[in-house]
Amino acid sequence: MTAAATGYRPARTLPLRVEAIRQFRRRRTLVSLGFVIVLPLVLLAAFAVGGSPSDADGGSPGLVPLATASGPNFAAFVLFASTGFLLPVVVALYCGDTVAAEAGWSSLRYLLAAPVPRARLLTSKLVVAFGYSAVTVVLLAAVALAAGSAAYGWSDVQLPTGGAMPASDVLWRMTVIAGYVYGSLLMVGALGFWLSTVTDAPLGAVGGAVGLSIVSTILDAVTALGKARDFLPTHWQYAWMDALQPQVQWTGMIQGLALSASYSVVFVALAFRGFSRKDIVS
Repeated sequence: MTAAATGYRPARTLPLRVEAIRQFRRRRTLVSLGFVIVLPLVLLAAFAVGGSPSDADGGSPGLVPLATASGPNFAAFVLFASTGFLLPVVVALYCGDTVAAEAGWSSLRYLLAAPVPRARLLTSKLVVAFGYSAVTVVLLAAVALAAGSAAYGWSDVQLPTGGAMPASDVLWRMTVIAGYVYGSLLMVGALGFWLSTVTDAPLGAVGGAVGLSIVSTILDAVTALGKARDFLPTHWQYAWMDALQPQVQWTGMIQGLALSASYSVVFVALAFRGFSRKDIVS
């Protein structure tokens, strides 16, 4: 048996701090974070130029006509507008690019030769990718709440079902909403991460995760599928709107998080199992 090098400790290779700094310096990370900061400001400008959405002919259902009722209403609208496509793309980008990009740059084998244990490498990259995903969701909600409050004031939230929610409840309700949005996106990130371990093409991993989200959304609109839609990854993506009720309804959010967690565990397990046996040539 070959003795380990003096001072070598596998658990200290590729620290999370180092990986977080490496990923932060990536252009896609800076662009993604910059975009979620700019998006609420762009929407504010659009409402300022085009008028309140409630003034549109024919109106719109749900949160849209209430977007300018208050700062918290605007924040809820921004999350509603971002949940279906923008946030899944960003999360898929963080998670699907992380390993495949190293392989594409031919630096993956050098990391493993450092030597960084494979499980340690995947753990660091997964934790950092999920961490940046959480930061993105929180940043989007915080900027939207701050910008909306500056533009429309901090007041009671007008609920889509009628009535109002006291402004004193806003912060904990927004925390619940942001937490659920993040939890529901873990499945997209886990799928992108798994695909990132089986391909050297980052766009393939990112595209695969986003593609599944799009296909799932399309299938969810097919009412003929009945109860089978409950098992589609995106079926519960808007369950967080149950937090915008006079009394929070937890059933849908619990089901959505349970489904997302189940898919995530399977995809992450597949990533670790496959990568542990993979022949790394790039």
